[in-house]
Amino acid sequence: MRAISRRSGLAAASVGVLGLLGLSGCDQRPDGQTVRFTGVDITGAPYAQSFELADGDGKTWRLADFAGKAVVLFFGYTQCPDVCPTTLVEVAKAKQLLGRDGERVQAVFVTVDPERDTPEVVKAYAAAFDPSFIGLRPTGDEQLRQLAKAFKIVYSKEPGRTPESYTVSHTSASFVFDPQGQVRLYEQYNVGAEALAKDLAQLLR
Repeated sequence: MRAISRRSGLAAASVGVLGLLGLSGCDQRPDGQTVRFTGVDITGAPYAQSFELADGDGKTWRLADFAGKAVVLFFGYTQCPDVCPTTLVEVAKAKQLLGRDGERVQAVFVTVDPERDTPEVVKAYAAAFDPSFIGLRPTGDEQLRQLAKAFKIVYSKEPGRTPESYTVSHTSASFVFDPQGQVRLYEQYNVGAEALAKDLAQLLR
């Protein structure tokens, strides 16, 4: 429970920053109708603009590579005991709930533990939840620090019983981008597959 509350606290801190920006959870469509999201609407935010990271096969991915799809980007690590698997299962279920539109949703998992998460491990971990999920890995601590700054996420290594058994507290929310590659939503942990699917459906319209 301590690990969960710690991660939740990091997420809450990030949400607090978003709140200071005066961002709401609704948007207005071209037809004048108001769209209400479950996630925090961060449309127009000056951060979370893009990334350039390699997958398990050494291929470099950028946000622009997913044009035409809604992207759910989540930061975590493969030895995460609760938040990470829960979130990825949730995204996989949301894709299923969307039916054929689910093919236009791309989940991207980025590890905050490049020390232990090798490219092969990250690839296998992401694909275990859905074959279409992509796992990406910073090349090392410096690239991870730059990425964290660019997305305004936080992470912290917590010592374990041995040097290799540490855990990583990290921001537990996900970033959602629309098919045009614009950051739109900040989905808090455990939002629920149904709510996530509804938000994604509105972005895909």
